[in-house]
Amino acid sequence: MSSLRAASILARCAILTLPLMPVQKLLVATGSRYARTFPHWYHRQLARIVGIKVKCIGEKPSQACLIAANHVSWLDIPVLSSALPVSFVAKQEVAGWGIFGSLARLQRSVFINRDRRHTTGSSRDEIQDRLKAGDTLVLFAEGTSTDGNRVLQFRSAFFASAETDGLIVQPVTIAYDGHWGLPMTRRRRPFYAWYGDMELPGHLWQALAAGPIEVTVIFHKPMTVAGEGNRKALARKAEDIVRKGLMEALTGRAGEAGSQPHGNRLDQGQK
Repeated sequence: MSSLRAASILARCAILTLPLMPVQKLLVATGSRYARTFPHWYHRQLARIVGIKVKCIGEKPSQACLIAANHVSWLDIPVLSSALPVSFVAKQEVAGWGIFGSLARLQRSVFINRDRRHTTGSSRDEIQDRLKAGDTLVLFAEGTSTDGNRVLQFRSAFFASAETDGLIVQPVTIAYDGHWGLPMTRRRRPFYAWYGDMELPGHLWQALAAGPIEVTVIFHKPMTVAGEGNRKALARKAEDIVRKGLMEALTGRAGEAGSQPHGNRLDQGQK
C-alpha cells in the first residue's frame, strides 16, 4: 500500500509540475511580477498532493528580507515556499540536479559556490541586489541539512550580505513534528530528514510512501546586523533562537504563552 501511495503521489506531482514549468519559464523570461508569486501558488498545490500540513506561528515578513532557517530536508523547499513567496540561496551543485535543478532555477534561486572564497563577493552582491529588488530569500544558515532533531552552528560568513544598512534578517525554525496526525517520534523523523550520504531518489520514495506529515514553521522576531553589533553576533543569536524554537516545537510547546516567538499564531492547513 505504501508503494502505491508513493507512485500515486509522484504521478500527480508530475501532472501538476510538467505543464507549469514552461509557464514559470515565460514569467521569469519576461520579468513578470508573477514570477515571484507563481512558485508560492505551485508549492501550496504540491503540499496538498504530498500530504504536508504546514502550521505557521509568528509574523511572516512584511518586507523583503533574508530568512535564516535551519535545514532538514528537500521538503523544506515546498514547506517554506507554500508558506510565503520566497526564493532560495542554494549551493552551486543544485543547479545540475536534473529536474530539481530546473525547478530551483525557475524559482529564481541564487546559486553560490561555498568552496571558493573568491566567489563570496559576487554572491553577496547578487543577494543584496535581489533583496533591494523586493525579494525574500531563504538562507539555510547551517550550510548542510540535519536529522531534524538538532540545529548546527550557523555560519557567520553566510550573513555577509546582511551587512547593509536596514537589511532585515528573520530567523525561522522548521520543525517536522507530526505524522499521520500524531506527534512525530525521533526515530521516525529521519524518514523525512535528508542528510548525510542519503541518495535523493530513494529518500524521496521513502518519504512519500511513509504518509502525510505536519510541519511547524516559526517566524521569529526580525533583527539586523547593526542591532546585534556585527554579523558574527547576529549569526550566533539567530542560531540560538532557531534552536530554542525547534526544541519548543518538538516538545509541543511552540506558541504557548510565554514562549510565543513574535506576533500571533497563523495556521495554514494543507492536506
